[in-house]
Amino acid sequence: MQQIPVSLLTLVAGALVTIVGIWVSQTHNLLPIQASEQAPLVDGFFNVMFAIAIALFLVVEGTILFFAINFRQRKGDNTDGPPIEGNVPLEIFWTAIPTIIVFALGIYSVDVYKQMGGFPSANPAIIETQNNSDSGSAIAATISEAPSISSDTAPFVNQKIGIKGSPLQQNQAAEVTVDVTGMQFAWIFNYPEDNITSGELHVPVGADVQLNIAATDVIHSFWVPQFRLKQDAIPGMATELRFVATRLGTYPIVCTELCGGYHGSMRSQVIVETPEEYQSWLQENRIAQQNNEKIIAVNSVELSPSEYLAAYSSDIGINSTTLAQIEK
Repeated sequence: MQQIPVSLLTLVAGALVTIVGIWVSQTHNLLPIQASEQAPLVDGFFNVMFAIAIALFLVVEGTILFFAINFRQRKGDNTDGPPIEGNVPLEIFWTAIPTIIVFALGIYSVDVYKQMGGFPSANPAIIETQNNSDSGSAIAATISEAPSISSDTAPFVNQKIGIKGSPLQQNQAAEVTVDVTGMQFAWIFNYPEDNITSGELHVPVGADVQLNIAATDVIHSFWVPQFRLKQDAIPGMATELRFVATRLGTYPIVCTELCGGYHGSMRSQVIVETPEEYQSWLQENRIAQQNNEKIIAVNSVELSPSEYLAAYSSDIGINSTTLAQIEK
């Protein structure tokens, strides 16, 4: 019986491995839903890497199993195996193939990064921020005093580092601009054109959105998994993130840079709405925040005992006279 040539078996095995790798990379459910124009670019790159990883896994593990079974010790065979010291062509092959793959993926990743607008400018904008090394102290601020980077960085918008959007978007002004400030341990979103400050990000679906990102204390990182976008917030340096949301819904905003003891709780959410719902939200907040400064965080160390207890007086059943006596 004539044996099948090894080259033919290798060709068939390679074709099967390729087919399985591509099929798995296109049918997996490892990534969250796509909710931005940038997400398909990132997912396409991920799927290519995943297909290559599956193919390499099958080749390596298949080879191990083949040799473990085919060259196992037979019953009654106590002889030594053939002394094989090396195989130069094989070593060149298994060095060249990974090298080619790495270079190809590198070129592909640069192209994806370029399409997203991720190359830094030559002169990044430097902004003034107040460093706060005491991570345990509370932050006192009013809504009207919430940190904003728009006034300091307006002349340098084109010099920030970060994801700047597609080349076409970079030549046009964004439809929605939001100043994002990261602090231990919260995100603050300021809409400079509407004088609105919020603890959550609202954007209209399909709109070109630009986030001007800054930090007041340590490095934070702004990440929305469904957008496939992440950008560091760096004290003293302006960064930006530009995107177009394509799917209605509410998605988590996560800080992915270890920023202190409560890093895990530094979360917010981005709400993608219809243009009508977004305009309604803006109008409601304009009215609510107009001439109405509300304290969002207070350093309790600076309060007197009566001031500190005033907020709880009704709950504990005491009046202002009693509070004054307590202070004395």
